[in-house]
Amino acid sequence: MIDTHHPPVAGGPALLPPASPPRPLPWPPAEAARAAAGMEAVFAGPDGQLVQQRWEQAAGAVRWEDQPPVAAFPVVPGRSWGPGWWWSATTGGHVMHGSVAMRTQLMVWDRDPAVTWLAARPVRLVWRDPGDGRPRSWVPQLFARYADGTGLLADCPAVPDAGGIRARRAAQIVAAACTAVGWSYRRLAPPGAVVAANLQWLAGYRHPRNAGTPALAAAVTEAFAEPRPLEEGAAACGDPIAVLPVVFHALWTGRLDVTLEQPLHHRSLVRPGKPAQTSEHGRDQERERSAR
Repeated sequence: MIDTHHPPVAGGPALLPPASPPRPLPWPPAEAARAAAGMEAVFAGPDGQLVQQRWEQAAGAVRWEDQPPVAAFPVVPGRSWGPGWWWSATTGGHVMHGSVAMRTQLMVWDRDPAVTWLAARPVRLVWRDPGDGRPRSWVPQLFARYADGTGLLADCPAVPDAGGIRARRAAQIVAAACTAVGWSYRRLAPPGAVVAANLQWLAGYRHPRNAGTPALAAAVTEAFAEPRPLEEGAAACGDPIAVLPVVFHALWTGRLDVTLEQPLHHRSLVRPGKPAQTSEHGRDQERERSAR
C-alpha cells in the first residue's frame, strides 16, 4: 500500500511566495477523519526490516524513541545545505535533520522542558486518498515525546506554503490520525530572526560540560535570585570567563530566564527561571556521568 509514486518530500516540490493567501482545507473534516481511520504506519522492525501495521495500534505499541529514520533526507545537488546531525541535550545523542529549518526546530524543541525525546522521520504514514481512493503516504520530519507520554509529529517548512497542496492535504489527514490516538501534528512556523539567533547562541552552551560545579551553579542561581543585568550577576560569581558559560547553560535549561524576543547582550535582564525547570542541573549531571 506504500505509494511509490509519491515519495516523501522534505521542503516540498515547490515553494510558493510567503505572501500567498492560505489555501482552504482540501477535505471536509468527516472525509479526512475517515481516511485517517484507515491509516497504517510503516516503520523499522527489530530486525531492521520495514513493518506495516495499523496506526492506531502502532502509535501506542512502538517505542518511537528508538526508531531510526524510515526514509533518508534527500541531498539536493546545487544546494549549499544538506542533511546533518544535531546533538540533543534532551536525548544526550544525535538527531538527524535535513534542512536549516528543521535544525532550527530541533533547537527550539530541544529546549522545551515538556519534551523528553526527539527523533527524526521514525514513521511513514499511509492512507487512501478521500477523493480517488489511491494510496498516499507522508513521512513527518520530526517526532517529539512529551513528559505526559503523548507524542507530536511535525514538519518543519521554511515557508508556510512549502510542499504545496500535497503537503496541506497530508497535514490535514495526519493531524486527524494523530488526534485519534491522543497525539498532535503541527507544521511548525520558523521562529523570528532575533529569537533564533538568541537560541543559537544559548544552544552553544547546552552540553552538560557547561553546567559548572554544583557550587558554581548554585552561586549563579543565587546571583540572579532577583532580576539583574547579565554582566553584573556573572561578575558577582567570579571570573566571567569561567562564569558566563554556566550562566548561558542555565539560560538554556531554564534555571534562569531572559527575554528572547530582544537581542541578547551584556545588559540583558536575567531573572530566575520557572520552578518546573529547576531540576535541569541534576539531569545534566546524570547525562554527563552516562556519557563518560
